[in-house]
Amino acid sequence: MILIYWDTLEELSKIKTNSIDLIITDPPYKVISWWKPKHKWQPWWILLKNDWKIFEHNNINISDYISELYRILKEWTHCYIMINLINLENLLAESKKAGFKLHNLLIWEKNNKTPNRWYMKNIEYIVFLRKWKAKKINSSDWQILKHKNILWNKTHPTEKPVSLLEQLINNSSSKWDVILDPFMWTWSCWVACKNLNRDFIWIEIDENYFKIAKDRINN
Repeated sequence: MILIYWDTLEELSKIKTNSIDLIITDPPYKVISWWKPKHKWQPWWILLKNDWKIFEHNNINISDYISELYRILKEWTHCYIMINLINLENLLAESKKAGFKLHNLLIWEKNNKTPNRWYMKNIEYIVFLRKWKAKKINSSDWQILKHKNILWNKTHPTEKPVSLLEQLINNSSSKWDVILDPFMWTWSCWVACKNLNRDFIWIEIDENYFKIAKDRINN
């Protein structure tokens, strides 16, 4: 296990070409900030500002890192990138430009929803990519992945359930393979890798989230 507190772009450049067995990540991307109403009669969908960011380190672009992810992955391997609808088209275009092939577009169906005027949002997208030739997954799972979202006691606003990550890791790797998450946030992917006997490299630039995860791992 390797934990790195530093800038992702700088650390990715240090990783050897064709050395990683699987990448699973939930990178920072553009979002719309919503206003929490002061009165019951005010709807949740009122837009406060369109600044596209909710985290301090939210200025990285897909084009900044996608080629590095392709470079460090071994051939015949997979890459899972979680994304929202606003950035889906850009991710697909940039990943193709970097050399990735699209295997599938997966849907994570959650047990909660976020307010929206154009249908309530109860899913997230997972772009399933491959490097070089096609490699089958280790099961016959459906395209829609159903896992309960973490509703309380989150250590990060976008923390993912361990069960979801375990499913992806199980399907695209073997024991002792090296899994990379270049935007770790807190610790869910580490738990999944530990449970499944995978080696793990984690990079996180936010000191607060790095400390939270490190403390939880040490405990």
